Amino acid sequence: MENRKIRVIQYGLGPIGLATAKLVLTKPDMEIVGAVDIAKEMVGKDLGEILGVQALGVHVTDNAERLFAKVQADVVVHTAGSRLKRVVGQVEEILRGGKNLVSSAEELLFATPENAEAAAKIDKLAREKGVTVLGTGVNPGFVMDALPLTLTGVCQEVREVHVERVVDAGTRRYPLQRKIGAGMTPELFREKVAEKAMGHVGLRESLYLIADRLHFVLDDVRETVEPVIAEKPLKTDYFELKPGDVAGIRNIGEGFREGKKIVTLDLRMYIGAENPHDSIRIVGTPDLSLRIEGGVAGDQATAAILVNSIPSVIAAAPGLVTVKDLPAPWCHQAF
Repeated sequence: MENRKIRVIQYGLGPIGLATAKLVLTKPDMEIVGAVDIAKEMVGKDLGEILGVQALGVHVTDNAERLFAKVQADVVVHTAGSRLKRVVGQVEEILRGGKNLVSSAEELLFATPENAEAAAKIDKLAREKGVTVLGTGVNPGFVMDALPLTLTGVCQEVREVHVERVVDAGTRRYPLQRKIGAGMTPELFREKVAEKAMGHVGLRESLYLIADRLHFVLDDVRETVEPVIAEKPLKTDYFELKPGDVAGIRNIGEGFREGKKIVTLDLRMYIGAENPHDSIRIVGTPDLSLRIEGGVAGDQATAAILVNSIPSVIAAAPGLVTVKDLPAPWCHQAF
């Protein structure tokens, strides 16, 4: 593209959206030209005021359609929801406005059977409008899918993939602690999970992406979601837990072929988790293992991967793409 700054619209100003907008401001080749949120306390305010920086001359609006019609932008960074059914209207509005899209919506990572029809419609609309759509993040989008797939690049064959992610949720933002059920009773936890009203989103998407890229034909896919129960009093900036309360979540996805488990994604995200880490084990030729002590810092890394993915999305062919259809992102910075 011509030598000018990449023009970015930030759609959604929750904790991740604010972190993403702040990061865009540090990039010499990018600028924010618009901001969207429905929160009444934000609408009409200068985005710089909300971010705690100097005035930017960009005022938050709750009318995205009008913004897209009057503001020229190269990409929209969307951080306004996880489930495709909830955000599909927003996605279609962005595409009709002729904007490329980088979204943290977990169910946009890969089209599972449940979301195949909606994903196909998004892909068709994106192609018609000549723009690109990417769903990405840290999990899903990197630790439990893109990173293990990248490791297989030095393998002659791969027979199994097993990933474990342990996160101390006590160090994370309030919305995440809330969505993993911190402070709930086990009974309420299971009720909310059954309603898909809480819990981690994206494990199935990661599993299907791995299987698709490695041509694993799976006979069965299983997912379990169970509460992790506090064994002692625990306290965060937002919750005080007593023994017996829910401290977080254990979400396991498993893929089977001919009765053998060949993909395991084991996510444990709870307050007070000891020895946080991300570990990957590849069974193949050669066998590989990788362990990241402390794990990848979710909130900071999510903002980073959204912003670092922007140039590749703008350069990509139109349509709904995955993190493995594009070059692996790298840190875009200037010295």
